[in-house]
Amino acid sequence: MERVANNGLSLSLKQITVAGLLGAVAIALSMTPLGYIPIPWLANVNATTMHIPVIIASIVSGPLVGTMVGAIFGVSSFLRANNPFFMNPIVAILPRLLIGFTSYYAYKWTKSSLAAAIVGTLTNTIGVLSLIFAFGYLPLNVVLGIAGVNGTAEVIVSSLIVAAVVKSLKKAIK
Repeated sequence: MERVANNGLSLSLKQITVAGLLGAVAIALSMTPLGYIPIPWLANVNATTMHIPVIIASIVSGPLVGTMVGAIFGVSSFLRANNPFFMNPIVAILPRLLIGFTSYYAYKWTKSSLAAAIVGTLTNTIGVLSLIFAFGYLPLNVVLGIAGVNGTAEVIVSSLIVAAVVKSLKKAIK
């Protein structure tokens, strides 16, 4: 398999292709209502599907590719910030970088795309909301309420989509 090396990091052509393709999906999601779904009863709070390409990239091509797609998710969140906490690059970007690693290792250890989807989604939700609380943007009761509403919905949606996409990709690759 052909590999491209740069500063000690090595990516295969497949990995570069997956990163580009799912990075483009992440960009497209960030520019449409499908990437950030407003929660009507919570002002300026959105449920996201942006973590789904990150999880899929991690499962299909490893943690580095997942982290690259996660960086696109984080930067898009930072650039389109409509509230003070996502104007903070640590809140907007850092948890999104971690999705690639946690999803990959959840998949590697369990061989389950469902487990990877749950772990990746929880990494995003818990990471972002923990930082929002740590920086004092929202009180704990609000953070826990958002975690309950958004986190539950995001886990369900990502589990269904990731399982279906990964199953289809595995069939297509064979």
